[in-house]
Amino acid sequence: MNAEINLAEKLDTFAEHWSPRTVALYNSHDVMVVKVQGEFVWHKHDDTDDFFLVLKGVLDIQLREGTVTLGPGEMFIVPRGVEHRPVAREETHLLLIEPTGTPNTGDPATAAGRKLA
Repeated sequence: MNAEINLAEKLDTFAEHWSPRTVALYNSHDVMVVKVQGEFVWHKHDDTDDFFLVLKGVLDIQLREGTVTLGPGEMFIVPRGVEHRPVAREETHLLLIEPTGTPNTGDPATAAGRKLA
């Protein structure tokens, strides 16, 4: 890949919520954009941290010990093994980075399939 990636343009190509789109690969990691709204499921990742960067909107990351609220330009990394639930009161756009093949729910049986943007 020898071209820049415009994240806003990639986000304009789909409307579904909680359905990440891979926009690039980086050292065996998927770089993804996703639109979210409402509550996701409580889950954890036993083998990897969970990276969230808010591009637009507001994201609450509920943890059993409290809530982290992120706005545009803010990021948070949920440590591996920590149960969490992302919640967006309005449509929010995120950049995610995960090892390729990581199920977004922590469980391959319930995870959303990966799609390219």
